[in-house]
Amino acid sequence: MVQSKLTDSAPNEEMIIATQLAKGQREISVGEFFAKNRHLLGFDNKKKALLTVVKEAVDNSLDACEEARILPEIIVEIIDMGNERYRIIVEDNGPGIVKKQVPRIFAKLLYGSKFHKLRMSRGQQGIGISAAVMYGQLTTGRPAKILTKIHSSKPAYACELKIDTHKNEPEIGSDEEKEWNKEHGTRVEIDIEATYLKGSQSVDEYLKQTAITNPHATIIYTNPKAEQVIFARVANELPKLPTEIQPHLYGVELGVLMDMLKRTESRTLQAFLTSEFTRVGAGTAKQICENAALLQSMKPREITRELAEKLMEGVKKTRLIAPPTDCLSPIGAEQLESGLKKEVGAEFYCSTTRPPAIYRGYPFIIEAALAYGGQQSAEEQAHILRYANRVPLLYQQSACASFKSITQTAWRNYGISQPQNALPVGQLTIVLHIASVWVPFTSESKEAIAHYPEIIKEMKLALQDCGRKLAMYVHKKARIKDAQERANIFERYIPEVADSLAQLSGEKKENIQEALLKMLSKPEIQAQVAMPPEEDIYKLDTRQEEQDE
Repeated sequence: MVQSKLTDSAPNEEMIIATQLAKGQREISVGEFFAKNRHLLGFDNKKKALLTVVKEAVDNSLDACEEARILPEIIVEIIDMGNERYRIIVEDNGPGIVKKQVPRIFAKLLYGSKFHKLRMSRGQQGIGISAAVMYGQLTTGRPAKILTKIHSSKPAYACELKIDTHKNEPEIGSDEEKEWNKEHGTRVEIDIEATYLKGSQSVDEYLKQTAITNPHATIIYTNPKAEQVIFARVANELPKLPTEIQPHLYGVELGVLMDMLKRTESRTLQAFLTSEFTRVGAGTAKQICENAALLQSMKPREITRELAEKLMEGVKKTRLIAPPTDCLSPIGAEQLESGLKKEVGAEFYCSTTRPPAIYRGYPFIIEAALAYGGQQSAEEQAHILRYANRVPLLYQQSACASFKSITQTAWRNYGISQPQNALPVGQLTIVLHIASVWVPFTSESKEAIAHYPEIIKEMKLALQDCGRKLAMYVHKKARIKDAQERANIFERYIPEVADSLAQLSGEKKENIQEALLKMLSKPEIQAQVAMPPEEDIYKLDTRQEEQDE
């Protein structure tokens, strides 16, 4: 009898515990999650927080201006409010924002227009600027102030915003129409808790690097010490506006494909393949269905998981054309080199833009540039500038695919010193840029590029292309130096040689000395410093690269 009571009570106790646990479970808002995990968004520390807020605001301004085909003029001001409080003001001459959209853009996480569009842009996730507003709210308790104007004939709209992190919804503190002596544009003002320091991971360095890959922009920057720096525009041509493309079948995973089949409005499988994916015409769709042993007339919503797997197998057996690249807007070798010359002092510059390539069905283009010589110490490691869609990446350098591709390149082939499995050493600045419709970052803070083999391969090829050009300059410089040293030695002994020849020949010492000096400047002597043919150096370097591979 006692045993029976114990047995009956055990399930009741378990039921009570389960009920109590259920009461403590509730849905987690996106705002709540990122409020507690703000380090995921780039707010690890006070110094980095300052950079992140400026970066998100400037990136938004550049994107808006380029989409509206306006040459960007951006004003960045950081005011020291004391007690580790800073006011960040970013103002642009972009198209402005309509009143209805302002609260959602600036005070709602995961809200934006770029997440579902496959085209190159700086922002992607709809987190950046709203996360900056949230950080300011959490650390100072103050709302963000927004001022925007869409046309010269209309008044500006001003409001104060906070985020309700429990609901992930905007809270509008005040809003009104104002007069603003500007035709169009947006001004963002955010107070945050931060630390300002100069250096390689500072706002100053970020804006300098931004000026390199955005030579069409003018940026006026005033730091907390009231020092103003102007990064002037050196190109009056806007980057090509990328067009939106559909996803490529080679990059679609099974679960994503099943979701697309469920949501499509297409009535047949053939129509689904041709309308929802790029580079799939009627003939290609027919071949995919044949390879998958599926009927073209099947209704997409009736395709089960097993049939979807057969469809994926059919895709693998079908040769598809690579995705189009008009969705990308690379900087261009010439523009990249111009921007580098503007901000980095050096003796020699070179750049290259690789042909388009693909990872996971996404098209991408790698660009590289080198600046050699200048004020940098010959014993220092090379200065690395990493970019993704024209945006500088200042943190997590060693975790980035760019870093891996640089260390795996044999720089000794090009006359540059390099310890084993390390960065090259010398007066060298290396620039690597990836342009893609979807950059594979390692985290939401967008600081490092994932190690996709296709991306690393293209980066290495771009670096090798620039390396061969650098080798020509380094070899020429070494030959000139050697020839000059030989000439200097000969010149040093000319008086003694002239004296001996004068005694032997009876000629005047002055005439012999003058003749010897003329001989040093003859074309035959100068030819000793001439470069070997470019193709010879190219062959030498490519043979060495193949051995290294």
